[in-house]
Amino acid sequence: MQETNVQTGAAPTAQSQATRGFVFAFSAYFLWGFLPLYMKAVDYIPAAEVVAHRIVWSVPIAGVVLLVLGRTGDIKAAFRQPRTLLMAALTAAIISLNWGVYVWAIAVDRTVETALGYYINPLMTVLLGAILLGERLNRYQIIAVGLATAAVLVLTIEAGGLPWVSLFLAITFAAYGYLRKTLPVGPSQGFFLEVLILSVPGLAYIVWLETTGQGHLFADGGGNIGLLMLSGPVTAIPLILYAFGAKLLRISTIGIMQYIAPTMIALIAVFVFGEPFGTDRIIAFSLIWIALALYTWSMFSNRNTDAPKDGR
Repeated sequence: MQETNVQTGAAPTAQSQATRGFVFAFSAYFLWGFLPLYMKAVDYIPAAEVVAHRIVWSVPIAGVVLLVLGRTGDIKAAFRQPRTLLMAALTAAIISLNWGVYVWAIAVDRTVETALGYYINPLMTVLLGAILLGERLNRYQIIAVGLATAAVLVLTIEAGGLPWVSLFLAITFAAYGYLRKTLPVGPSQGFFLEVLILSVPGLAYIVWLETTGQGHLFADGGGNIGLLMLSGPVTAIPLILYAFGAKLLRISTIGIMQYIAPTMIALIAVFVFGEPFGTDRIIAFSLIWIALALYTWSMFSNRNTDAPKDGR
């Protein structure tokens, strides 16, 4: 069907777009779900160094995508707009901090907390919308935010302190999503711009590590080269797939699918990494799952006002 549409010049149907969008988005979340396995494989390398390699090796992949799409002109235009560059630098800094804590948390056996953070993220996004944009929460969303707060309190009491890893990941990713919408470029162009900006300090940091003998790229006879180069594809490919999927799907569909990755991460943390999942965490996660069910129901109850995301 897709070949027929290309040959005849006919516009793809809404159903075919939704199907393609589902495949793109599901692939992205599925790959994100397995990301802890890669991060565990490089847990002997400092988190900052791993993040630097994620950035640097993502640039060529994102660049190739832009060339294939023929959107390099958008990047040239962005470089002539100081405000766009400043906003891209800000979103890039936020997502790099998110990556750094995520990598570190997995290395120190706190993967369950990362899963909780990404479960909380959609509720944090709703809360940010209410605080920063004055959006009114419906009753389901108010209850959902309340249950999420209760879950955080349970974990705070259990740990004797705030579950800062979960909260940091949720807040930074929600802030990234909020600010990312202000960039006047499409998803793939924005990602390229972000990693290109970050690649300057990232590459400088890698060079400094290697010249001072602290780097891992050429350590152990160069055995880490392939592993660290792989950080580019595992970072860029899911993000690009998500970007294409999000623009073809309804917001409510993306809202449901975003639970795939943290569910996979939690299962890997418990059954592969052997992290503890005691009574307190069971209670907290149960509260979060109920909150997400209410949040999802609130989206479907308003689905008649929902519209497909626009993007380039």
